[in-house]
Amino acid sequence: MSQPLPASPDIPSVQHLVSPEEWQLRVDLAACYRLVALYGWSDLVFTHISARLPGPEHHFLINPYGLMFDEITASSLVKVDMQCNKLMDSPFPVNPAGFVIHSAVHAARDDVQCVLHTHTRAGVAVSAQKHGVLPISQQSTFVLASLAYHDYEGVAFRDDEKPRLQADMGRANFLMLRNHGLLTCGRSIADAFLSMYTFEAACKIQVDALAGGTELTQVNPAIVQGVAHASKVQTGGMGGAFVWPSLLRKLDRESPGYRH
Repeated sequence: MSQPLPASPDIPSVQHLVSPEEWQLRVDLAACYRLVALYGWSDLVFTHISARLPGPEHHFLINPYGLMFDEITASSLVKVDMQCNKLMDSPFPVNPAGFVIHSAVHAARDDVQCVLHTHTRAGVAVSAQKHGVLPISQQSTFVLASLAYHDYEGVAFRDDEKPRLQADMGRANFLMLRNHGLLTCGRSIADAFLSMYTFEAACKIQVDALAGGTELTQVNPAIVQGVAHASKVQTGGMGGAFVWPSLLRKLDRESPGYRH
């Protein structure tokens, strides 16, 4: 019989055991997990958000497998290597199979700090639609400017899928995993979260629009081509960092405790 997971509030702080840079990354990643739960994107305990630690080593932080996203704290996050082996003592298990997709992206993309993967209802619905993301909303234009697709190969736990996923993704920051869900990556946790917020919104809008049963108006392709500049203007060139402080304030009101 498996041992029960430790209760989240009893997790001792590891702040004194890690560098200030790692601690800040832990706080931001725990916040990201809590935000994913708050916005209703979690799938019980079955998806992951990973963040690469500073430095030349390929070391990462990932969720303790079995905790709900709204239970995760900075100290409960598990430090692992590229094979998902624990690098620091932790009472929590990790899920190497769940890290396959994340490790594939991190290995191919040195520019990426964070990889965020979801199985939301709208995301899976659009991933199953043959035409994929349609240019029918402002949100969709931001996604289409950097979108790739990867065909479904079953539950993603085999290493031999990694090269095909890497080739399909290329330098895109949005990846639609066909019949599976959504993935975003970013130079920061804030960037990956903002991208997922936009991706999820685009999918929800598309599902609703198609349900209306009438012909849809599509955005001029020239607008999609110029959306990168528009995005920079909208956030003052700051990307996710523009909204991140306000999101943390929201968490402090509605889901405090992640900083522990």
